[in-house]
Amino acid sequence: MALSVDLIGYVAAGLTTASFFPQALKTLRTGDTRAISLGMYTLFTSGVALWFVYGYCVGDGPVMAANLITLLPAAVVLQRKLTQAR
Repeated sequence: MALSVDLIGYVAAGLTTASFFPQALKTLRTGDTRAISLGMYTLFTSGVALWFVYGYCVGDGPVMAANLITLLPAAVVLQRKLTQAR
């Protein structure tokens, strides 16, 4: 039973993580962050980081994997947005 529950978690994590990447890749490729909300990306990146910490604390592999994979490009996009906001 635990294996199937983890599988559901990994599939869900994979889908939600994959949904983030088209916009992130477009932003990283073009460098254009004008249409991105600084507040939204700040909250999103902070939330992803906290979900990773939570997953680590409770030993939840799908939560840790999905959020670590998402955190890296989200942090880069946020850094670019902060740089362009100046």
